[in-house]
Amino acid sequence: MKSLPDDYRAIVIGASGGIGAALVACLEADPRCGRVDALHRSSAVRIDFDDEASCASAAAALRPDGAFHLVINAAGVLHAEGFRPEKKLADLHYAQMLETFRVNAFGPALVMRHFAPLLDPDRSLMAFLSARVGSIGDNRLGGWYSYRASKAALNMLVRTASIEMARTRPGAIVVALHPGTVDTRLSAPFRGADRGRPPATAAADLLDTLDRLGAADNGSFVAYDGERVPW
Repeated sequence: MKSLPDDYRAIVIGASGGIGAALVACLEADPRCGRVDALHRSSAVRIDFDDEASCASAAAALRPDGAFHLVINAAGVLHAEGFRPEKKLADLHYAQMLETFRVNAFGPALVMRHFAPLLDPDRSLMAFLSARVGSIGDNRLGGWYSYRASKAALNMLVRTASIEMARTRPGAIVVALHPGTVDTRLSAPFRGADRGRPPATAAADLLDTLDRLGAADNGSFVAYDGERVPW
């Protein structure tokens, strides 16, 4: 991360997942990175999107340590025990929609609220893993109702937060990131191992793309290779 200062400080939320763990490993291997806080449901500084208060308490626990230069939310859900992405309208029900939105949109919104004040005002990056299937303009196949809608909601939250952040923290850049298909638990039921890239490769791509972002990219939806994704 050459665009960040020496001994830059990073936070990865959802660090127990495939991409999250790979991001932590990449950052720990960067000699310019002074610190990486890996947060998840069982970490010492705990964050759990099923527990609203944990978002505030995690940020409060890290605040006395000083400003951070990189915050990445890698937590997300596509499927879980008892549900898979909906193929048709007849598959929709509240329980799945609520769980999907809680993890993919509500939790990240609270990360924006509580972790934005931790960002270094001069140069910092806040990124949220989204998905190309959350693009309204790019939706040609349909299906996956809850996942698509939750990621579209996340994209709107990112865009809206970026406008406020441009006024309150002009050195901060907030973006939604499409990681591509990666061989993780999330993609495994959908031939992720056949189609996806290794998590380490995906993490390196994402960090490289983040490193190249400038002020004009604030509030954008960007793929792992730097391509802009349509809203």
